[in-house]
Amino acid sequence: MSTAELLAAFTALFVVIDPIGLTPIFVALTRGMPDRDRRLLGLRATLIAALLLLLFAVFGEALLGAVGIGMPAFRIAGGVLLFLTALDMLFERRRARREDTAEEDPSDDPSVFPLAIPLIAGPGAIATIILLAGRAEGPAEFASVLGVTAAVLAIVLLLFLAAGPIERALGKTGVNVVTRLLGMLLAALSVQFILDGLRDFGLAG
Repeated sequence: MSTAELLAAFTALFVVIDPIGLTPIFVALTRGMPDRDRRLLGLRATLIAALLLLLFAVFGEALLGAVGIGMPAFRIAGGVLLFLTALDMLFERRRARREDTAEEDPSDDPSVFPLAIPLIAGPGAIATIILLAGRAEGPAEFASVLGVTAAVLAIVLLLFLAAGPIERALGKTGVNVVTRLLGMLLAALSVQFILDGLRDFGLAG
């Protein structure tokens, strides 16, 4: 993969997973926990999400083939899904939905649900990892996709570990500005996925 392609893959995953948007939700879910327990919970949630995304990166395309869905169709569907996610980010609907999802969990350990699934490894992240893995040509490019995914998840974990100070530093306005900027980037990337799918069908040059 070229540097531009790696940067685009990183941006797509970063925007979809949205580590910055997850940070205040993580703080809310772990409010009152000792620092050690909070760190362990963040690590566990990140590792579970990483395993899930790895499984979809390796077997996702085969699963699609088994049910008769071609990659061009999935690229278009994935692009539409990412575009809707971008609209949610731009109009601030995504945070409210995530907070509602977080409040649905009555357990004392939110590492699996709702943190790992669906807040980190949600439908958008799963669709994106399948799309990126499907575009990879050869083991080297596939390894690059996994490396980019690992880098984004490492950022998620680092932000979880420093959730409190970061939230206070950015403030509500800072988080809103960053979320909208990332939403714009995701909208452009989603259109590119749709164009790639149409090109594979021979409908776009």
